[in-house]
Amino acid sequence: MDSTRFILIETSHPGNVGAAARAMKVMGFAELVLVRPRFADVLCQEDTVAMASGAADILARARVVTSLEEALDGVTFACATAMTPRDFGPPTREPRALFAELALAQHKIGLVFGSERYGMSNEDVYRCHAVLSIPTHPDYGSLNLAQAVQLLAYDLRQALGGFAVQARTADPELADAQAVQGLLSHLQASLEAIGFLDPAAPRKLMPRLNQLFNRAQLTREEVHILRGIARQMVKPRASED
Repeated sequence: MDSTRFILIETSHPGNVGAAARAMKVMGFAELVLVRPRFADVLCQEDTVAMASGAADILARARVVTSLEEALDGVTFACATAMTPRDFGPPTREPRALFAELALAQHKIGLVFGSERYGMSNEDVYRCHAVLSIPTHPDYGSLNLAQAVQLLAYDLRQALGGFAVQARTADPELADAQAVQGLLSHLQASLEAIGFLDPAAPRKLMPRLNQLFNRAQLTREEVHILRGIARQMVKPRASED
């Protein structure tokens, strides 16, 4: 079961709801709850669906409720997100450090995000166990709602073990030493033919190219390409009228 619930309070812009859903999905989270959104039909608005960009299933399962109390039902550790420090209330924590602690416990985590216009009210912050403060540049710490969702979703997923990096396709077959030497011989003949290489004063050009190709770890296809270039270098050109 999904151990994390993302809660958005009084969101103003449908696009932010869609972008938040996308941010959740790429980090493997699925439970979204909206508290009193500005538009009652926000989950099906065009901007919302467009910004979700493939995360329509998150929107389809999302719930709309009338209070934070209802949104927190079942949550055992709620994290507020608030830029402005409060003189009173839950402790302010750095996300990664707190998530590392929560990952070791059996909590149902709720990440609570305030309105784009005025953030979270004191009353809503007081309902939470901790306030998350995303480290930002001291002169400018304003984050778009969906950006904040993405950053916290990433940090929490990493604390929960993260995802393995998807391996790319297998490397093409590397050229063996014989193929590289064949390329060098072909290239030497072409360089001599065009006057770039003087056989009487080679200046260690070919050994240097040999070292270059060894460092590059050429594939068989790349050897064929370079030999094709060497062939074109000495190919007679049609005279231009």
